[in-house]
Amino acid sequence: MTIARRTALMAAVFVALAGVAAGEESGATRAKNTAKEGAKTGGRTAREGVKTFGRATGAFFRGGPSAAKKAWNEGKAKTKATAKAGRRATKNAAHGQ
Repeated sequence: MTIARRTALMAAVFVALAGVAAGEESGATRAKNTAKEGAKTGGRTAREGVKTFGRATGAFFRGGPSAAKKAWNEGKAKTKATAKAGRRATKNAAHGQ
C-alpha cells in the first residue's frame, strides 16, 4: 500500500469516526460515504503515480534524462492535483455535502 493511499485511508477513517462519535443522526451513512471517497482518492492517486512512473520511464528511453525529468514533473503535478481533488471530495462526504 502506497503512502498516499494509506494516508487517504487513515484520514477517511478518522473523519468517519469523528462523525460517528459526534452522535449525528446520519453518522453511519456519512462514515460509509467518507470511507468510500477516501478509498477512491487513494486508488486514483496511486493510479496517477503509476502512470507518472511509466511516462517518465518511457521518456527516459526516448529522450534521455532531461525528457524523463520533464515527464516526471508533469506527472507529479497531475498526481498532486488528483490528490487535492480527492481530498475535497472526501471532506465534502464527511460533512454530508
